[in-house]
Amino acid sequence: GGEPIPLRVRSLVGLIPLLTATVLHDDVVSELHGFRRRTQWFLEHNAQHVRSMTYLEHDCPEGVQGRRLLAVPSVDRLERLLKYMLDEEEFLSPFGIRSLSKYHEKNPFVFHANGQEYRVAYLPGESDSFMFGGNSNWRGPIWFPLNYLIVESLGRYHEFYGERFRIECPTGSGNLMTLAQVADEIKRRLLKLFLPDEKTGRRPCHGEHPFYNDDPHWKEHLLFHEYFNAETGQGLGASHQTGWTALVASLLCDDYRQVSR
Repeated sequence: GGEPIPLRVRSLVGLIPLLTATVLHDDVVSELHGFRRRTQWFLEHNAQHVRSMTYLEHDCPEGVQGRRLLAVPSVDRLERLLKYMLDEEEFLSPFGIRSLSKYHEKNPFVFHANGQEYRVAYLPGESDSFMFGGNSNWRGPIWFPLNYLIVESLGRYHEFYGERFRIECPTGSGNLMTLAQVADEIKRRLLKLFLPDEKTGRRPCHGEHPFYNDDPHWKEHLLFHEYFNAETGQGLGASHQTGWTALVASLLCDDYRQVSR
């Protein structure tokens, strides 16, 4: 009948609103007359959207120069998103944020249309179907570019909220972290893909490949895989995806700078 049908899948797509946060300083906002005029119009004509947003929330008493947060999710929606994202039985894997919740491993999403049944189940590695060319980036594996953007966005949220905002990480652990600490924890898990395991000395991204694990001529050469098995860390898909997986170099540099301070 042409009506949209929401698909209630716990997917990384639902976490993308986290990436929209930006922090603006009052002295900048005060000079952006056109921006202020257009945003005021938006507030007056889109009340149903504004209720779910964080629109220029202020971090100082009224009349005091400070910073303002502009983000899609309101603070209560942010907390709810993070609760799922940081749950190890949902999105948080040993190697980063899964592209599909592990919840769907035992609870596949089932959709019926035109007499056909379609199923979406959690697949941590390669796809079990040839849909979209067999690509399974969005079916469970770790996809580096979105993980990188999540780490960056959490840093911007921390710039605004600082010590005022703490959340359990992992969910249910009782361990409260600032959003900067959460970003560092996700970063640590992402770096585990490429760093030698403390017990085995092998890099999870190399899987069981004998050349890259054991051969002295190859073991220090890293490949930049398209995506990674969310449970084992093994690199999958194309092995030359430097266009996005090479972002690990930026995370390593950040990690080195923190340790060097």
